[in-house]
Amino acid sequence: MMAKSKNILITGASTGIGYDLAKVFVRNGYTVFGSVRKQADADRLSKEIGENFKPLLFDVTDHASVDLAAKTLNDEIGETGLGGLINNAGIAIGGPMLDLSIEDYRQQFEVNVIGLIKVTKAFLPLLGAREGHNSDPGRIVQISSVAGKIGMPFMSPYVGSKHAVEGLSESLRRELQLFGIKVIVIGPGPIKTPIWNKGVTEDTSLKFKDSPFAESVNIFQNTFVKDAITNGWTSEKAAGIIFSAFEKRNPKARYALVPQRLKNWILPRLLPSKALDKFVQKNLKLKPGK
Repeated sequence: MMAKSKNILITGASTGIGYDLAKVFVRNGYTVFGSVRKQADADRLSKEIGENFKPLLFDVTDHASVDLAAKTLNDEIGETGLGGLINNAGIAIGGPMLDLSIEDYRQQFEVNVIGLIKVTKAFLPLLGAREGHNSDPGRIVQISSVAGKIGMPFMSPYVGSKHAVEGLSESLRRELQLFGIKVIVIGPGPIKTPIWNKGVTEDTSLKFKDSPFAESVNIFQNTFVKDAITNGWTSEKAAGIIFSAFEKRNPKARYALVPQRLKNWILPRLLPSKALDKFVQKNLKLKPGK
């Protein structure tokens, strides 16, 4: 058997799950190459995580910078390759479809879907999708979401992007059997990460105050989003579980990391769609003629 590479690439490493994944992999003997968009973040993470964290400056939506990072990394570690790619970079844009722009949707998909595809294609050779690869095939971890399986209102850009990630990963997992590269989907539920403050923010209700959905958006903001921020798992806990899944000899195709599992995962998937529709309608005051 060939040796396992201890090099890992994590996108979106500056905060949240990506940051805590970088720390847990370094603690366990890996060299982590983490993508960040700002030099200040590169300097901060290098200082906080240590010498086995190597920042890569690129934005997943800037395809030229992704290609440059792939070339730089190949020049540095081409012989040993990558033991894993964790596609973690992502944003969350929220609001009613009626009131969102096409640009909102385009931005959401450029980051969460097209960016993920670009990064995956650029680094696949280092994971083992090439002749003469000198290490065990690497693994790809796709950070999806509970939203990749369950669609809540006022999150259609994010939900759509994560459904796309789920489908892409299903096909990719079967394709990459040719090279022995495993694809693992991680579907977190409510996690305390800055993604909520960057996309579905506290001023979302004000942004849509003139929308016919204004009251419902306000309720949603003060229930679902605040619950995710206050009652979700910490990103440290999520990172530990993801690392354990990555290390398994025969990992599952998908892991659901969902706190309050009965409420947030089991029941929404067991209930008939129309029953869940009525629950949402009642709780978010979405009844016609209200």
